[in-house]
Amino acid sequence: MAPDLRVRLGSTELPNPVLTASGCASSGRELAQFIDVSKIGAVVTKSVMLAPRAGRPTPRMAETNSGMLNSIGLQGPGIDAFLQRDLPWLLSRGARAVVSIAGSTVDEYAELATRLSDAAGVTALEVNISCPNVEHRGQVFACDPVDAGAVIEAVRARARHDLPVFAKLSPDVTDIVQIARSCVSAGADGLSMINTLLGMVIDTETMRPVLAGLTGGLSGPAIRPIAVRCIWQVRAALPDVPIIGMGGVMTGRDALELILAGASMVSVGTAIFHDPSACARIARELDEELARRGVKRVSEIVGAAHEARAAASQGRVARMERT
Repeated sequence: MAPDLRVRLGSTELPNPVLTASGCASSGRELAQFIDVSKIGAVVTKSVMLAPRAGRPTPRMAETNSGMLNSIGLQGPGIDAFLQRDLPWLLSRGARAVVSIAGSTVDEYAELATRLSDAAGVTALEVNISCPNVEHRGQVFACDPVDAGAVIEAVRARARHDLPVFAKLSPDVTDIVQIARSCVSAGADGLSMINTLLGMVIDTETMRPVLAGLTGGLSGPAIRPIAVRCIWQVRAALPDVPIIGMGGVMTGRDALELILAGASMVSVGTAIFHDPSACARIARELDEELARRGVKRVSEIVGAAHEARAAASQGRVARMERT
């Protein structure tokens, strides 16, 4: 029998645990010519803000040897256009919509939660807290446990009670578990991790930074070991909290690695830029990886690496006691 890839996101059943990563497929229209968006787990939209935003000046993308840097700057049409155009399109295609939201103040996040709670068809909210807090010296919300918790508390208070709220965590912190605990204590139903890492590229011919904004978010295969480490640490500390894992997932085996570390679902981002069918392909490859190992349900192996390590440790102790 084929493995059962179904997973639950709140009260919604997803056909498989493979989602798009926010910012890499806009709101799904571009992917529709390559895959059936209703067949992947869900479309995680590009982060939506209250007002339209032009983003940063170009150049704002740069390839690296093992991924890419982006400095897009949350370009988007704003919540009104999203509700009038993008969300209805997703629902018309049978896709499940996880809406990423971003803001510059706690009140902006809260207002977005209210607007989206009033809209039909939203599967979950992913709260992108990797934004500067204009009320707190521009410090990124995700880098401070108090600020991160304040955003999640405000969103959870204004979001519909049955709408799952996932906090998207940044790896650019000293202790990601501390941030995770703060978000969960503030009401997060789950965690998305990891966001991009801050990086920079310099053109050695012109001797100038490649990106107009100087720095950008590093994504792709280079960050996968960091994603695995972060997911492992948070799963160990908060074993009952659902995690959407992301960071350099290019194949079904990569997705399996994040699941073994503790992710219940996996988002695919950078891979989409060179393979628009990546989400569908990775779901098939994950199915094959599970079948080859005789796994009946993907839910059975979430965090299995922790159990395997514990069993190995117990075995070593038993052998030592016998000797």
